[in-house]
Amino acid sequence: MPELTLSYDEKMERMLEQVRREQNLASLDQAAEWLIRRRLRKGTAGLTGRGRTLHPITQQGDRR
Repeated sequence: MPELTLSYDEKMERMLEQVRREQNLASLDQAAEWLIRRRLRKGTAGLTGRGRTLHPITQQGDRR
C-alpha cells in the first residue's frame, strides 16, 4: 500500500495527540489514519444506511 507523508500544524498536532492517547495508538500518523477510517465508515453508513467493512485493494483486483 502506498505511504503518504502528512505535515501537521500545531493545532492539528495537538488534536492528533489527543486522539492518539484516547485510542492507545503508537504515532500521530496512526491517529490520522484512525480518524480518516472513522470518517469513511460514518460517510458510508450515511449513504447506505448501514455499516460497511473497509477492505484493502489488491493489485489483481480480485472480485468475489
